[in-house]
Amino acid sequence: MIYPWLKAFHIIAVIAWMAGMLYLPRLFVYHCAAEKGSVQSETFKVMERRLLRAIINPAMIATWVLGLWLAWAGHWFDSGWLQTKLALVLAMSALHGLFARWVKAFAADANPHSQKFYRIINEVPTILLIAIVILVVVKPF
Repeated sequence: MIYPWLKAFHIIAVIAWMAGMLYLPRLFVYHCAAEKGSVQSETFKVMERRLLRAIINPAMIATWVLGLWLAWAGHWFDSGWLQTKLALVLAMSALHGLFARWVKAFAADANPHSQKFYRIINEVPTILLIAIVILVVVKPF
C-alpha cells in the first residue's frame, strides 16, 4: 500500500532535483557575464545559493532515500538495469557536487570557468536523465 506513495514522492523529488540541476548551470552562464561586485553578480550569488540549499540539496537527498527504499521494497537490487541506473545517479550526484563547488567559487568571486564551459555542462544532466528514465521504463536488462 505504501509503495505507490513512495514512488510518487520519489518522482516528485527527481523532478525537483532535475529542475535545479538544469537551472543552476544556466545561472552560472549569466553570472559569468556579470561584473564582479556588481548588483547583478551579488543577486546571482543569492539565487545560486538558495537554489542549491533550498531545492537541489533536499531534492537529491529525498531522491536517494526514496529510491533506495523503493529498490529494497521491490527487490530490485539484483537487476542489471538498477545497477546501471545507480551508477548514473552516482554520476549525477558527483555533478551535483561540482555544482556546489562552483557555487562556492562564484560566491568568492573566483569562478574558474567560461560561459561556454557552463553551456556545455548544462547538457550533462539532460543526457544522464534520459539514460536513467530509459533504464527505469524499459528495464532492458
